Amino acid sequence: MVSPSRAAAIVGIHEHPTRYAPDKSEMQIHAESAIAALEDAGLSKKDVDGLFTASLGRMSGLALADYLDMYPKVADNTNVGGASFEFHLGHALSAIATGRINCALITYGSVSRSGGDAVGTGGTSRPGRAPILDPIPDSFEEVYGFTTVGLYAMIAQRHMHLYGTTPEQLAEVSVAVRSHAAMNPNALFRDPIAVQDVVNSRVVSSPLHLLDCCIITDGGGAVIVASPEVARNCRQHPVWVLGVGEALAHQGAGKRDLIEIAAKQSHPHAFAMAGVTHSDIDMAMIYDSFTITVVETLEDLGFCKKGEGGDFVSGGRIRLGGKLPINTDGGGLSSNHPGMRGLFLLLEGTRQLRHQFDGTPRQVPNCNLVLCHGTGGTIGSRHSGGTVILGRD
Repeated sequence: MVSPSRAAAIVGIHEHPTRYAPDKSEMQIHAESAIAALEDAGLSKKDVDGLFTASLGRMSGLALADYLDMYPKVADNTNVGGASFEFHLGHALSAIATGRINCALITYGSVSRSGGDAVGTGGTSRPGRAPILDPIPDSFEEVYGFTTVGLYAMIAQRHMHLYGTTPEQLAEVSVAVRSHAAMNPNALFRDPIAVQDVVNSRVVSSPLHLLDCCIITDGGGAVIVASPEVARNCRQHPVWVLGVGEALAHQGAGKRDLIEIAAKQSHPHAFAMAGVTHSDIDMAMIYDSFTITVVETLEDLGFCKKGEGGDFVSGGRIRLGGKLPINTDGGGLSSNHPGMRGLFLLLEGTRQLRHQFDGTPRQVPNCNLVLCHGTGGTIGSRHSGGTVILGRD
């Protein structure tokens, strides 16, 4: 039997190049991405027997299967926000390893920007929005006007209070990923910025400035995951799924440490399954909804101790050429963020492991192991963490 850590491989990918597509529907972006990812793999729709998807809106896997005219043996609509696609990859790995399917399509599409969806900024008590009346946690919190950016700002304030983290240290994250975006022709923002540009940009929710916050775009993409038997006949060299881990975090009935996030629970299983250590990782794709997200995630993934994240992201360590380059596509802070960005972590991680950028400054030298970590929901409230370790063939 194949080891679960090499029971499946990413064999096809596509990132939809759009950042603003008022002429397209969410379904179109899903479909165009799926077709292109299958072409990248050298496969056809009839080869796919698993369908995995999540959406910001009401679209379901049932509707997508109809739209794509597919009849999957396994369908997964797990929606835990931006980390959904790391969860999907782990679930696809399990389905393939147990023989339920041979090939899975993971896809995402969004028209957040052209649809005017103010991701992260609109609370339920804002004018024009009906309050949540169901007896769920949101109904007890959002009626007071909580916003995603406000909750992340609360976490940033707490981190600064406890550990002395500075706005300049948070700004290092934005500066690093912007320098990477400059090498990505599809990135929304490519002009270089400096630390002072970040700290001098307007405050959105103290202490987070405009350039500490992710952008809002349209976009989408697709990933094809296959068994070793299918992978060996594909057009691309396989990128193996070596380790996966997932976790959910919430308020803990009022007893939760807000500085500890789901990454602390999700990463040990991924590392153990892959049989690697932190020092083996060549680069990382870290969900960057806000700069504080990156700092806390690196801490709780174990790359540095709690409270040392500000120092860890400084001094060029997370830039190309540094010890742990992150988000070499420009991330959600500069390239794209169509509401849920976890899929794009897998896409760029795969490109790096394919050595797709060989001969250019964007390629991480000798890249053989990549960690991808998605965060969904809000780290100041309920959120998810999905950790994936990918390896070059």
